[in-house]
Amino acid sequence: MGVENSDEEDEGDTSEDERENEAEIQRLEEQLSINAFDYNCHVDLIKLLRQEGKLHRLRKARQKMSELFPLTEEIWLDWLKDEIRLTEGEESEREKIYELFEKAVKDYICPDIWLEFAQYSIGGMGAEGGISRVRSIFERALTAVGLHMTKGAALWEAYREFEIAILSTLQQEQLDAQLERIHTLFRRQLAIPLLDMEGTYAEYSDWAEQGVPEMVMQHYKRAAQHLEKSRPYEEALLVSEPPKLAEYQGYIDYEMKEGDPARVQIIFERALAENCLVPDLWAKYTTYLDRQLKIKDLVLSCHERGVRNCPWTMGLWKSYLLALERHGAEHHIVSDVFEKALNAGFIQATDYVEIWQSYLDYLRRRVDFNKEGSRELEELRSAFSRCLDYLKQDVEERFSESGDLSCTIMQVWARIEALHCKNMQKARELWDSIMTKGNAKYANMWLEYYNLERSYGDAAHCRKALHRAVQCTTDYPEHVCEVLLTFERVEGSLEDWDVAVQKTESRLNRVNEQRVKAAEKEALIARQEEDRVEQRRKAKADKKAQKKSQKTNRTGDKRKAEDDVEDEWGEETEMSHKRHRGEDNFSPAVSEEQMETESGLFGRRQRKDSNSVFVSNLSFTMEEPEAKMKAVFNACGTVVEVRPVYTAKGAFRGYCYVQFEDELAAQEALKLDRVEVDARPMYVSPCVDKSKNPDSKIFKYNTSMEKHKIFISGLPYTYTKEQLEELCKEHGGIKAVRLVTNRAGKSKVIHNLYISAMYICTKLTVQHFLYRGKGRTQVSLLPRSLHRQSVPEAKTENGTTAKQQDGITDGQGTKSLSNEDFARMLLKK
Repeated sequence: MGVENSDEEDEGDTSEDERENEAEIQRLEEQLSINAFDYNCHVDLIKLLRQEGKLHRLRKARQKMSELFPLTEEIWLDWLKDEIRLTEGEESEREKIYELFEKAVKDYICPDIWLEFAQYSIGGMGAEGGISRVRSIFERALTAVGLHMTKGAALWEAYREFEIAILSTLQQEQLDAQLERIHTLFRRQLAIPLLDMEGTYAEYSDWAEQGVPEMVMQHYKRAAQHLEKSRPYEEALLVSEPPKLAEYQGYIDYEMKEGDPARVQIIFERALAENCLVPDLWAKYTTYLDRQLKIKDLVLSCHERGVRNCPWTMGLWKSYLLALERHGAEHHIVSDVFEKALNAGFIQATDYVEIWQSYLDYLRRRVDFNKEGSRELEELRSAFSRCLDYLKQDVEERFSESGDLSCTIMQVWARIEALHCKNMQKARELWDSIMTKGNAKYANMWLEYYNLERSYGDAAHCRKALHRAVQCTTDYPEHVCEVLLTFERVEGSLEDWDVAVQKTESRLNRVNEQRVKAAEKEALIARQEEDRVEQRRKAKADKKAQKKSQKTNRTGDKRKAEDDVEDEWGEETEMSHKRHRGEDNFSPAVSEEQMETESGLFGRRQRKDSNSVFVSNLSFTMEEPEAKMKAVFNACGTVVEVRPVYTAKGAFRGYCYVQFEDELAAQEALKLDRVEVDARPMYVSPCVDKSKNPDSKIFKYNTSMEKHKIFISGLPYTYTKEQLEELCKEHGGIKAVRLVTNRAGKSKVIHNLYISAMYICTKLTVQHFLYRGKGRTQVSLLPRSLHRQSVPEAKTENGTTAKQQDGITDGQGTKSLSNEDFARMLLKK
């Protein structure tokens, strides 16, 4: 029962998949009925139909796609293999397969398709004329792809194996001819630069009983030299990514410089197989074939493939029409190609003008103007009329312009009528139409018409044209007036001269007045624009000054984030200017307003400062700072809340607020100042509202000489606190050792020792040769301005009191000396 249920489920799933695939097939077919040129839709439909095994519909879909597009090697091979499998064993269907192969080899150069074609033909060698047909296909394949440097050897080897296989079936009297055929194949192959030439040469050496002929060796060496020259280009193609256009371009230039047409052709074909949608490559190839090879079938086939791959490129259609005419193609073939070009869908209106001009040129060259009323002449006039209608209707409707602003088509028609047909009446009608299309204001158009009348008309019409030109021209009226006066000086009477002078002077005066007015108007516009620019500049300057004033007013309300330069003993560590350049990963100062905003509900109004501390210099990459800070401060007392501060993007800013239940816990927390967290010294400071306590903004330090401390420097960077304690403890009384570090926790090689008694400090400093390296006098090097008459007690950075040790005074009551006192002291000496 279980197996039966599983089978039923599989059948149900299969049926569901089939319904979905059928729905997708119908959707693709409907989409193609709307837009038959959707290439990807064709590919998807063929793939889905092949998957579903719908062979009849699959065949129709492939045929339809092959009519519209050239197919890739992969699509052709799938199609051929499917058809061969369906017709296997049916000799009557073999001709259809041959026809399909013939279509397949026309799109691109495909060595694999040619090899498949030759191998398929071997299956029919038993029929009448079968061997000859196989040889014919092999020869065509060698002509097409035998020079392919990487894949051509496979065809040569298949051809030789076929001939060697025939050798074993022949009678003695036929052996010599067959052996000569095999020798010829070897010699032909060895004369061509192909990969693995050495193996072919070795095989021929073993096969030839009388050895390799001298001539064959010379051809082989020449081919091997060419192979070595081409090897860098082949290696570049091997390692580069598709479509390898740049590599192929270099290879093509090399082969064109070498000058072997066959090799130039094969490298072009290889490049186009991977770059079939590059119009410039097709244009370069077709131009080479037109100028160098000039073989009709080869040239026309290449042109046809070019327009099938890049139908939107007008230049390819234009060169195709010229190639058809050049090789004497029948008129209906040229006309059919032209009609296809009109339906190709060019991307700009001027493309349609150029393709029409090319076709009209072709029709004009067909006309024998010595025969009046010939059929070709009527066809030419009909084509001119159709062209003008097409540009006016189809092209203008699509592009909102005809693409022929200068009416070049009509100008050519008018000149043909005047020159070849002696029909000046038709030519004048055409030029009247040209001038009504907005060209009457241009001097060059009137002069073109005047030259036509001068060449094929009469003086009266020349004069009329020039008078109209003087009246209508706006771009170069002086030139037109000069031409009119010159004409009357040669052709006209005194009356004609007077009329011309009067008319030109009147026209030029009117033109000068118009130019003065236009200049005044432009000057007015320029002044207005300058005024607007000046107003914008002034407004911008005022706005900038206002912002600067507002910024200056806000400066007094800001405060910096907690500074780290005051240590726990009240000693100042000078803030270096390097910190302002971002050295040692210092974070920028943070204003109280910013902290309040970013800290949310834990801002100044919500927190109780006496129960809170401010923690800074934490790692920006700290994970879960809230949990970590709770774990650090739990030993001090009950933590009510930890409020880390984040940026707008959610990144931790490196500082936070910690609130406790009582003040005692907050005081205990201050003792954790400079404790390392994640290899960085953590700064713990009282949480103070500095807007209410402005004195807290002032950095305070002990201004007196501290005789219970010594300063050590010059130790290695790797020296630890424990090593320094071990070094100094033999002198006794070391209460504390502090290593000065930067914000990242790295040592600055500056150390402070807190000594329990003054005599120990003196003892250590006397041994300067051992520890300090140089002697220093124990004087307080503080400026007089920093000395105070009385300082109640020294403060450390975190606000705690630094108590005096062992009753040692620090000289805070010492009287300050003036400049006169110092002068008397020096004079006494």
